[in-house]
Amino acid sequence: MAETPWYQNGLRFECHACGDCCSGAPGYVWVNQQEIADLAQAIDLSVEEFECKYVRKVGIRKSLVEYEGGDCVFLDAQQRRCTVYSARPRQCRTWPFWNSNLRTPEAWQETCDVCPGSGQGKLYQLEEIERRAEVMKL
Repeated sequence: MAETPWYQNGLRFECHACGDCCSGAPGYVWVNQQEIADLAQAIDLSVEEFECKYVRKVGIRKSLVEYEGGDCVFLDAQQRRCTVYSARPRQCRTWPFWNSNLRTPEAWQETCDVCPGSGQGKLYQLEEIERRAEVMKL
């Protein structure tokens, strides 16, 4: 029988649209072929054009490119908004319910310390949290 997670009573999250999760230290926003196709369609480019302009290979995987400081290429720096929000990749859609953030109460608190929407707003039940965590294992 599986151990009951520490967040069995749910966790709160409400996106404040601050753009903080789209900026900061360099990293990776992993994308698969379907996400690349969806993003390309969202900005009216062919998949090939989109990949040439916005995707980098990292080993056998693909990630969105980012600006020199680490900001996502699709973050509107002035408005602090995602310019492809409706087609954003699963990594973005599942934030903050990543396994790395759910590992311990302390890890969740660190997430709350850097993301103003974590620990606030809507209460997500265990089933929804685990569904999202399963989609994006980080």
